[in-house]
Amino acid sequence: MIEGVERLLKYQHGAMATSFEIMIADEDPSFAEGAARAAFEQIDRLEQDLSRYDPNSDVARINDLAPGGKVRVSVDTLRCLLLSVEHWKETGGAFDVTLGALMECWVGKDKSMLHPSAEEIDRARERSAMSSLELDESTMTVSVGESVPFIDLGAIGKGYAVDRAADLLKEWGVSSALVHGGMSSVFAFGSPGQHRGWPVTISDPDRPQEILERFVLADEGLGGSGIKKGRHIIDPRSARPVGGRRGAWVVSESATRSDALSTACMVMTVREITRCLGRDPHMRAVVVAGDGGGVLRFGCAGAAGPASA
Repeated sequence: MIEGVERLLKYQHGAMATSFEIMIADEDPSFAEGAARAAFEQIDRLEQDLSRYDPNSDVARINDLAPGGKVRVSVDTLRCLLLSVEHWKETGGAFDVTLGALMECWVGKDKSMLHPSAEEIDRARERSAMSSLELDESTMTVSVGESVPFIDLGAIGKGYAVDRAADLLKEWGVSSALVHGGMSSVFAFGSPGQHRGWPVTISDPDRPQEILERFVLADEGLGGSGIKKGRHIIDPRSARPVGGRRGAWVVSESATRSDALSTACMVMTVREITRCLGRDPHMRAVVVAGDGGGVLRFGCAGAAGPASA
């Protein structure tokens, strides 16, 4: 994924069911290690708030609310939910973090696909309700309506953790670093060595040796979504698993935003992607279509434009 960068100090840490890595360039090793350790501690704290699998987390407590209930949450939980709502609105509902019930309906614990009945799908859809979330920044509370959403921040939580870790590294005075969670959520800042940013590549989901695109990240995030490990992305609008895309990557100003939009790109139409990404001329995206549909590029060098994308 990283090309042509030397003199790197690398640190790894397991969290959020994946491996986080911090790469720091051109710093004293003892200083870099301390900064990386602090960043990993930050990620661990976030996992305690954002994981729906931890019964004591903020997200688990929201999911366990009674209809009409309210719960006080941490600053980071509220921020992550506010960003989730923002991206839900921006994508016309293509990004939705209230799909936990639908995920459990369609995907087994071993990641195998299930075959739910129409009644089971309808019951799960009742808990897919971003509109029933009420977020109050003045009281740091989350309220739910009569339909209690089942929140799963898996499509945005890693990106948010990567961004917060990068912020902490900057606070420490680190001048150049790349942070990623499982290679799919990335943020890079500074200029390592003689580079103008961090050179990264993305590869075909089915043929890792085939490089699809090269990016140089300079204070930018890269987020990727795909179905290689199982059809685990649900289209919020149809309540069914994604079938027409194999992978999507988005470059934007943050890992959080890139994660959310790459997930949305797995379900949006080409017209919707063009309209959504066209609002920001700095964003780029690569989408691998299914069934021999080829590679679609948006905003990248050499992209043929909306008509062919």
